[in-house]
Amino acid sequence: MVVAFTPERNYIKMAETKETIIEETPVVETEEKKEDQTILTPLEDYIKTASYLGTKVITPTMKKYVYRRRLDGLAILNTLLVDKKLAEGIDFIKQFKPNDWTLVCKREAGWRGAKMFSELTGVRTFTKKYPSGVLTNIVLENFIETKMLVICDPWLDKNALADAKNIRIPVTGICDTNNHTANIDVVIIGNNKSNKSMGLFFWLMAREYMKAHNIDKPLPSLEEFVGEALILEEPRKKRLAREKKESELKKAESAIEEKMRALAEGEDEKIKTETKEDSGEKKSISVGEVVAEGV
Repeated sequence: MVVAFTPERNYIKMAETKETIIEETPVVETEEKKEDQTILTPLEDYIKTASYLGTKVITPTMKKYVYRRRLDGLAILNTLLVDKKLAEGIDFIKQFKPNDWTLVCKREAGWRGAKMFSELTGVRTFTKKYPSGVLTNIVLENFIETKMLVICDPWLDKNALADAKNIRIPVTGICDTNNHTANIDVVIIGNNKSNKSMGLFFWLMAREYMKAHNIDKPLPSLEEFVGEALILEEPRKKRLAREKKESELKKAESAIEEKMRALAEGEDEKIKTETKEDSGEKKSISVGEVVAEGV
């Protein structure tokens, strides 16, 4: 049986459908906004520390993380992916106790952050030089056993990476656009050549690791990990426009000052001339009076 609805009922039905669509739309928008948000820290921190900035060289394994290139040829990493991969790396590291893994950082840019991270968490850390064979040669006095290794640059820390692969332990590595990730089990992407970006990475790692393992110590600020104050740099176009405007204002101020100075000097000359003329008239009058009196 076919039921024919009245126009009023059809209108009510359409209104109910419209309300349902309107109510569901904000949920979809909220989900999309969440996908565009960083997990660990505000986007400004990644921008201030240039963590998203790569090199001019892009390896095949890092190409998928690159957003675009700058005009000077430097690669720009997708900042949301930088945050996501760092969060994944931290989640993996948190599974190990401080005595169960080792941190290696041969690059000088990361020494400050690595040492502060080690002091806060108690994780064994090698900076400057990695003792060759310390993980593989049981005869060595400084031989150690570790369940996981974190490196800060697969190229500079290649000896530690090779030892880890020989003893078959997982490796977490911070990889820039010029690094190969073939032997890295957990990849953290980002700028591994700057003290700012490395300071940010170690600061976030320390914060999350201390929470996970209930380490009750005061966490230093991000600026202390980095070693300097962080300022959000202006985009190049805005900076050039601002500098041009400031230069034009200075020129305009200088022109006004010159004009005022010239007017002031002109007024001084005019006053002097009028004073001389007045004194000349007085002098001629007095001479005339003297002549008249003599006559």
